[in-house]
Amino acid sequence: MLISFEGIDGSGKTTQIHQLRQRLEFQGIDANLYREPGGTEVSEVIRGLLLNPEFPINPVTEVLLFSSARSQLIAEHVIPKMKNGEWVILDRFYDSTVAYQGYGRQSLPIEHIHSINTIASHGVIPDITFYLRLSRQQAQARIKNRHRDRMEQAGDDFYDRVIQGFDTLAASNNRFRTIDADRTPEQIHADVWDAVVKSGFIQ
Repeated sequence: MLISFEGIDGSGKTTQIHQLRQRLEFQGIDANLYREPGGTEVSEVIRGLLLNPEFPINPVTEVLLFSSARSQLIAEHVIPKMKNGEWVILDRFYDSTVAYQGYGRQSLPIEHIHSINTIASHGVIPDITFYLRLSRQQAQARIKNRHRDRMEQAGDDFYDRVIQGFDTLAASNNRFRTIDADRTPEQIHADVWDAVVKSGFIQ
């Protein structure tokens, strides 16, 4: 079982991922958790480059770096875990590349990014993708006091396009579960858990 969480910065992904992991553990299911970019020694080095505001990075280079980090994570951890019948939860996956680098940065045509994603993911597709939907204004209010990395320093127009990208993906992929993130963590988790149970992977 592969579950991915998507949404703009401040949407509450981290909270929901940890709540789901704890709920699964209570059910006797150990879930492997990885973040993107990251999760391997190579991928964490790439993450440091991508999020460092001191490095000006060409938008196409950005796509390829994210994809390189993803390829290493999938090959090194995700595929072996899934072949072993284990659960994997990803804090972001290739849908973020479509939304952030495709719609947000407008670095490459969307169809090109889809092709790169297919290669970098080694053909792996999530069983469920939770999209925690939150407006730009609400998200900005949540993260206003924290240090912002290179991605988070992009302007309002960028984030409006990112949200448009996520909305478009959610409307065209049956694996997406769009959840209103402007509620309490408990209310959001209830919807997440309900979708997991209905997936049929929990007996």
